[in-house]
Amino acid sequence: MKNPIIVISGPTASGKTSLSLDLAKEFGGEIICADSMTVYKGMNIGTDKPICHSELTEESRQKDLDSGSGSGMTVEGIPHHMIDILNPDEEFNVAIFKKLAEEKVREIHRKGSLPFLVGGSTMYIDALAYNYNIPHAKPDLKLRKELEKTSNEKLFAQLIELDPDAEWTVDKNNKRRLVRALEVSIQTGEPFTKQKKKQDLPEDVLYLAINRDREELYKKINSRVDEMMTEGFLDEVKKLHKKYDLDTAMQATGYKQLVEYLEGDLTLEEAVKKTKQSHRNYAKRQFTWLNRNKDVIWVDNQEEAKEKINEFLNT
Repeated sequence: MKNPIIVISGPTASGKTSLSLDLAKEFGGEIICADSMTVYKGMNIGTDKPICHSELTEESRQKDLDSGSGSGMTVEGIPHHMIDILNPDEEFNVAIFKKLAEEKVREIHRKGSLPFLVGGSTMYIDALAYNYNIPHAKPDLKLRKELEKTSNEKLFAQLIELDPDAEWTVDKNNKRRLVRALEVSIQTGEPFTKQKKKQDLPEDVLYLAINRDREELYKKINSRVDEMMTEGFLDEVKKLHKKYDLDTAMQATGYKQLVEYLEGDLTLEEAVKKTKQSHRNYAKRQFTWLNRNKDVIWVDNQEEAKEKINEFLNT
């Protein structure tokens, strides 16, 4: 197999980090993080970055975080890319991701390693896996200001009217994403989720997704949010809130709700409850997106994933 790529996707909290680390060690791989939020510096606990789960000492973990750049960082001996490359007020979208990720894939192949594209941002994964032809709609600041005056509910309704498939890919609670999706749809005259030329999955891409029982997954999501709070998520948000406003990546799930708590709009209990609900809703959208993709191969555990990869690499 020439220049293979392994995709490891699945709903949030399904175990992608642990599985991808094990598989990368087994097959001599490097990991490209396909996530719209782990690219941002300082957003660590709330985005559940792989670096936060490594078995490194605190000193080594901070060293890895501090070294985060376009060149990547190492977690348990495995190089990771596309982590901590932007500040939370910088623009990031699927077109930018695709361009940077393609560069990383070529770089990893040149070293003779196997690229693992890992994450839950399914639109981002598909953009690279299917080589989407993405029109580059330039930011329209005047239109953005007008849209930002509108409630999330009205923005979401307007977006779904223009682009029904956006219901499964755009978080209706994230105004930043809603505004960008509408901006692209209005500018180009085409639905945001159709801004690509869909091709067949290339024969050098294996698209795996982790299968989990939904009820068990939702319980794990709730537990993970509680763990984030124990690990200092609120302190992380406080530091970022002093520097960035809600029109930035601070719209991300958890960050938005805790900012609303800090500004007195929610109690802490309400903010945590809404964070859990938002993560569960995100998992539902991920399940829907992946189930609609007939190329996805669902795996239940590491052994199944290893078997599928071995078969793929030996064809």
